Amino acid sequence: MKLCVIGLGYIGLPTAVMFAKHDTEVHGVDISEETIQKLVTGKIHIEEPGLEEMLGDVIKSQKISFGLKPKQADAFIISVPTPINFDKSANLEYVKEATRSIVPYIKKGDLIILESTVPPKTIEDVVLPILKESQLNVYEDLYVSHSPERVLPGRLLHELVHNDRIVGGINTESAIKTSSLYRTFVKGSIHLTDATTAEMVKLMENTYRDVNIAFANEMAKIAEHVGFNVWEAIDLANCHPRVNIHKPGPGVGGHCIAVDPWFIYDSAPSLANLVRMSRTINDGMPEYVVNKVRELLPGQNKYTIAVFGLAFKGNIDDIRESPALEIVERLHNQYNIQIFDPHVRENIPDKKDSVHAAVKGADAILILTDHNEFKEIDPTELLLLMRGNLVLDTRNVVDHELWSSSGFINYVLGQPLVNYSNVGGEYIETVR
Repeated sequence: MKLCVIGLGYIGLPTAVMFAKHDTEVHGVDISEETIQKLVTGKIHIEEPGLEEMLGDVIKSQKISFGLKPKQADAFIISVPTPINFDKSANLEYVKEATRSIVPYIKKGDLIILESTVPPKTIEDVVLPILKESQLNVYEDLYVSHSPERVLPGRLLHELVHNDRIVGGINTESAIKTSSLYRTFVKGSIHLTDATTAEMVKLMENTYRDVNIAFANEMAKIAEHVGFNVWEAIDLANCHPRVNIHKPGPGVGGHCIAVDPWFIYDSAPSLANLVRMSRTINDGMPEYVVNKVRELLPGQNKYTIAVFGLAFKGNIDDIRESPALEIVERLHNQYNIQIFDPHVRENIPDKKDSVHAAVKGADAILILTDHNEFKEIDPTELLLLMRGNLVLDTRNVVDHELWSSSGFINYVLGQPLVNYSNVGGEYIETVR
């Protein structure tokens, strides 16, 4: 079996390496020459525990190769980004380009799998018409399926193996062929269905989470207005065996939850009312956080804010659709920004190399990501370097009793409102 994987990002690369680890001959393809140059030397361009070591193993065994163009194979996996356009419609250009790239290389009997998360009917309306350019009969000469990834960054290698898999074929034979390929390493159950249902399953999973988070975010706002601790209330509500409320935060990021609901909405805008409202609530959280910062740091003074975290979730380096990026961009107009994220490698303006450099001379700390490193920080040490003593925690990350005893004034998203007035650089707390 020879496999060609198109797209070597957060999903495509681990998938390619995992197949190679299980004795499949793999050729990985990416349009980024820089990415390919790194991979051939055994270096990865993303953060994922254990992946670089596994890549080194399969390079030594000569089970994997990399290049800018596809090669002939028995199976092709397309795992490329599917972003949204400015108007929230699906941008399928990467899927189209990837599918066109393999047309010169496919032959009778080949298996083509789309792993990218896509709107319903993408296989039928986008992928199949392009594959027909090969002059092959897509229903008789080829096997075509959609099998969406369902893994969590930071746990990819484990979940690729142990999570259940959804396989939607254009016919039964395609689904069976796809299932057989994934059985190379998948230990979870593999559920067979049609392509459109498989497309919708992934969208429904992520939209459910988006709706749940929107509810939590709305409760957080109400908690500040009414006067209760939303974090405690959620924990107590989740003691009920049939309740599982997610956590609030500064918004929803990542390539899945922040994007996929719009694919459903785009397919039926007059019907997807709950989907649209949830997206509106979550997309509005960055502005809510920015307004809270302005409320707590008012006036024309050029305050300095140390921002903790750019990744869209804790303990990963992924900043795709991260609400932290929007928050930082909005704050730049009014404040000096000093950023620290121990996971993000990208060269981002105002990003510092250490937490101490980020807080030096700062009036406030704004926590936007729940990295474990932030939980272990000694607040007393930070306060000595700062000009002010305000911490705004949108993730309820740190031990606020400890930080308060160290001299910090705490604002936590979803806890009773506290007004602060600034007098001569000293924060005076007034509980309403």
